[in-house]
Amino acid sequence: MTDTNPRPIIGLLSERHDGERRAAIVPADIKRMANRVTFIVERGAGTKSGYSDQAYMEAGAAIVDRTDLKSSSDILLGVRAPIDLSDLPKGKILISLGGRDIDVLDAVLERDIKHLGLERLPRTTRAQAMDVLSSQATVAGYAAVIEGARELDVFLPMLTTAAGSVKPAKMIALGAGVAGLQAIATARRLGAMVHGFDVREAAREQIESLGARFVSLGDALKSQDVANGYAGEQSADQQARLRQALASTLAQMQLIVTSAQIPGRTAPLLIDDAALSSLTPGTVIVDLAAETGGNTSRTKPGETIRFNGVTIIGSVNLPSQMAADASRLFSGNIRALLEYLIPDETGVLLQSEDPIVGPLLGVDAVLRTAA
Repeated sequence: MTDTNPRPIIGLLSERHDGERRAAIVPADIKRMANRVTFIVERGAGTKSGYSDQAYMEAGAAIVDRTDLKSSSDILLGVRAPIDLSDLPKGKILISLGGRDIDVLDAVLERDIKHLGLERLPRTTRAQAMDVLSSQATVAGYAAVIEGARELDVFLPMLTTAAGSVKPAKMIALGAGVAGLQAIATARRLGAMVHGFDVREAAREQIESLGARFVSLGDALKSQDVANGYAGEQSADQQARLRQALASTLAQMQLIVTSAQIPGRTAPLLIDDAALSSLTPGTVIVDLAAETGGNTSRTKPGETIRFNGVTIIGSVNLPSQMAADASRLFSGNIRALLEYLIPDETGVLLQSEDPIVGPLLGVDAVLRTAA
């Protein structure tokens, strides 16, 4: 920041990861913040998600090359942390995903970069508008049902025609977080008979409010409700009993969407080889936990596997397949975060003791900043 232009300069990076089509901020949100910050955008940063350089310029941003963007920006924005951070000037502020990636952590520590890792955002009411994990999970839950429907050899809705009637497909979402609930809502809109399951008893009301049937395992499993809204980690014995109790229900389903994850841990195994072998041939599983180990014993990230007549889709980065709306939602979260960090045009408030900023920086970064 300089005396002639005291307003923070925010730079939007173009995504370089394979398959990543989203943009961290869209023209509409740049325009909404034009009175307090200066935006510069890497050439072509929004092209893959449908936002042209011209649209960014009309919103008030300048289009520059990557080298100029890195050197001129006070804050760099990305959906995912850049693949190579070695040429990023020391002391920069980077806002992106990658908060749980050890390689990213090592790189930002080495270069004294203040990385606000978006996965580390606290689950509080105050931070809700900044929660990219929730907004992108909404997209993933919707896309998972569409992806699964493409692979199914049956219709989701009931149909009555002159040639005969078709029964609605049965669908279940395992995990009733944001993604699971959106999958339930989408499958309901498409006419399937929908079921939902979660180890948290508190999820029953949410599932049933969407018109789905909550699958209860009775005494087979204790409720795993925890204070932060996530399910707690289960023991090996609990997971085994859960798989056994679910098996008979899963055998009746034709579309299964799994999204059970525990932050910072390997995803729980919900469907093992025995359960897979009991499923009806033609069943499709869309595993949204593929990147963290998968909820089935045969899931492979980014691959579609066939096992005993069952299709297992190891979904990776589904939101990027719907890049325009996914970017719009991601951008809304980023704008809310920037407005929090930059309450006026005088500068960035990056205080390690702040209840939102501190967790975003991470423990190591907080200790470094406070020292």
